[in-house]
Amino acid sequence: MNLDMTRCVIADDERLMREQLRARLLEVWPELQVVAEAKNGTEAVALVAEHRPELVFLDIRMPGLTGVEAARQIAQMDVADDELLPEIVFITAYDQYAVEAFEQGVADYVLKPAERERLAVTVERIKKRLVLREAGEAGSGADGAPLQQLLHQLAAKMNPAGGAPQYLQWIQASVGQAIQMIPVEDVLFFISDEKYTRVQTSTLEALIRKPIKELVDELDPQRFWQIHRSTLVNANAIASVTRDFRGRQIVAVKGHNQKLEVSRSYLGLFKGM
Repeated sequence: MNLDMTRCVIADDERLMREQLRARLLEVWPELQVVAEAKNGTEAVALVAEHRPELVFLDIRMPGLTGVEAARQIAQMDVADDELLPEIVFITAYDQYAVEAFEQGVADYVLKPAERERLAVTVERIKKRLVLREAGEAGSGADGAPLQQLLHQLAAKMNPAGGAPQYLQWIQASVGQAIQMIPVEDVLFFISDEKYTRVQTSTLEALIRKPIKELVDELDPQRFWQIHRSTLVNANAIASVTRDFRGRQIVAVKGHNQKLEVSRSYLGLFKGM
């Protein structure tokens, strides 16, 4: 990957913070192209969709959509199978968000005000991740089960009064002419098309009108892993992961003969294969 062509979007509701971050970034990464700046989460999502940058800096607390909510929407954007979603770096003035939640290494963070030395460390990490991702040798930055878990943790830290997140326990789905209640733990995988999402258990197939991008936020990310923009699989139902003759990772599911393709953005879920 040509790092000299790396594009970036910066999102922070404070203009001076955006200007300072842009200036410091260009000090430590002169070739970086800052293609757009957003003053809230809604603008950030729109600008990422428009410019398709390789890197996004998101202030955690912004009006409208927070940085965490914006990251969720960015992680669910439709991309071609040969494209990758951007690396996410969160900007925070709050140390507590930067301790436990970021230990997974799924996304990086910088504290306000952005110090040159700390930003240089972040830039080196991002450069390495971009090169490895392009080669298919590392986890994705803005998607995959680890990122879903990180975003849920950050949301819980920002809204402690809400308590532990409440995930779906039942799926109400159409089976023929009937409506059936399906326990979430029985679901092997979900696959979406333009109108419906298929719910598959070992004994039945059903349809719901809820898209994958909504299910991602409603299901326990430690149980259900997104492996494609249109596919969620129950991690406990994964029998094996192999490569086909084209080099694509293919998930075999326990109790079913369906083979599920892992798209390029999610290859990092099964590192070392």
